[in-house]
Amino acid sequence: MELTEKNVEMILSIGSNNDSLKGDSKYDFLHKEEFVELKDIFSVKLKRRYSIKQQGSGTLLGITLFICLKTEKNKLKDSTLDLINLSEDHCDIWFRQFKKILAGFSNRPKSLKILLNPQSHKKEATQVYYEKVEPLLKIAGIKTDVTITEYEGHALSLLKECELQGFDGVVCVGGDGSASEVAHALLLRAQKNAGLETDSILTPVGAQLPLGVIPAGKGGPLDLPRSTNVLAHSLHGVSHVVTATLHIIMGHIQPVDVCTFSTIGKFLRFGFSAMFGFGGRALAVAENHRWMSPNQRMDFAIMKALAKLKPEECEISFLPFNSSQDLEERRAQGYPKSDCNDQWQMIQGQFLNVSIMAIPCQCSVAPRGLAPNTRLNNGSMALITARNTSRPEFIKHLKRYASIKNQFNFPFVDTYTVEEVTVCPKSNSSGHHPEEDHGPHETASGNCFPWNVDGDLMQVASEVHVRIDWYCLLKKPA
Repeated sequence: MELTEKNVEMILSIGSNNDSLKGDSKYDFLHKEEFVELKDIFSVKLKRRYSIKQQGSGTLLGITLFICLKTEKNKLKDSTLDLINLSEDHCDIWFRQFKKILAGFSNRPKSLKILLNPQSHKKEATQVYYEKVEPLLKIAGIKTDVTITEYEGHALSLLKECELQGFDGVVCVGGDGSASEVAHALLLRAQKNAGLETDSILTPVGAQLPLGVIPAGKGGPLDLPRSTNVLAHSLHGVSHVVTATLHIIMGHIQPVDVCTFSTIGKFLRFGFSAMFGFGGRALAVAENHRWMSPNQRMDFAIMKALAKLKPEECEISFLPFNSSQDLEERRAQGYPKSDCNDQWQMIQGQFLNVSIMAIPCQCSVAPRGLAPNTRLNNGSMALITARNTSRPEFIKHLKRYASIKNQFNFPFVDTYTVEEVTVCPKSNSSGHHPEEDHGPHETASGNCFPWNVDGDLMQVASEVHVRIDWYCLLKKPA
C-alpha cells in the first residue's frame, strides 16, 4: 500500500491503542490524545539500539516521531512517539514518506541566522541557547549560523551589511532591547534595499525576512532597560524558551504592528512601545548606573525617578483609530491620512507619564499587559496618559499593573486608541531639570528629553511623532 498523508494520519489515529506505538514515557501523551496530527510532527528519525560489542549502525527498532504538543497556559512542549517495527523495508518506507510529508510544510524554516546577546538573562543566554534551543533546532534539521553580539548596536551594524540570502529568518536570543534592535535593523535594511531615504521615511516597506524571538531577558514592566520579555510574552502568551523555539520550528507567522518614530522632518527609529516622562527619566537614570547589578540598578532608578517625580508640560495631538474601516482596506491604502486635520484631537497640560504601545506588552508581573486593550495587528496603538497627581496616587497606579485590577481606573489616567500621535514638550522649565540628574545619559543636553523605546534610551530635543505600520513579521503561536 502506498503511504499518503491521508492514510498515514489514519494509521496513526488507529494506532493510538496499538501496543506497537510507544509514547515517550516522560509524557505518554497517547493516554490523553486519540490521534496525532501530521501538522504537529516536526521531525522523524530511525530508532536504533546500540551496544558496546555491536559494530555498524546498531539494531533497528522502528522510527521515532518528534511532536509539538500544546499544554497549559499557552506553553508548547516537545514529545516523541516510537513506531516499533523491526523490518528494514517497512521502516524505510515509513521514514521516507514522513520525510516527504514534512518537506511539504513549505512555511517551516530550513536555515536561520541566530543573533545571541550573551549579556541577557544574567549572562546565561548563551547557556540557554546551547542547552535548550540548539538541540531542538538540530532535531528539526534546521541549519543555523550563530553570531554572539559583542556590544550594544552590534546587531544593527551587522545586519546592515551581512549576507542574508539563503536564510529563512533571523532569530534573536535576548531580551526586549535585543529584539527591538534586530527588528529595527531588519526594517532599516529593507528601506535601504528599496532605495528609500532613511533620514525621512514616509512609506516604509516591510522586512524581507521574519524575526523570531527567543526570550532570554528577565524582569517586569518597571525593570525598564533591556530586561523584560514583553515582546515574546505578547507574541506567545508566555515567556518560555521551549515554546518560542517550537513556534519558530513549526513556522508559525504573525503580522505585528510596529511604530515609526520621527521628529521634525527626520526619521528616528522603528519600535513597538515607548514611554515619555517617568518611564523615560527612570531609564535615563538606570543607563547612567550600569556599573550596578541589574536588580540594584532598576530599584535605584525607579526610586530616584519617583523621588524626583515631576510633570512635563506637553501638548499631545492624536488621530483616533478608525475601527469602522476594514483592516485590509486600510493596509491597501497605506498610511493613515495625516492631512485629515478635522479628525485630529489635542490634549494639553502637565503629564507624569505618556505611554504609546502597539502591542499589549504583557509579562509575568503584568498579567493584563501594559496596554491590555491593544492587539498585535489591528493597526492601532494605545495612548495612555497619566496627568499630574500626588506621588502616592501615581505609585498606586504603577502597582496596579501587577494585579488583575484595572490599572486605568484612576481619575488622572486617560486611554485612547490611535493611529498617530505627536508629543510636543512645551519647555524644560516646567518639569525636566537636567542640572539635578548628575549624569551624561540622563539628558544629552539641557534641551533634550529622554524617551524609553523598547528599553532603549532615545534623547530628543523637540516633538516626537509616532505612527503605526503593519509590516513586521514575527514568530508566534498558531
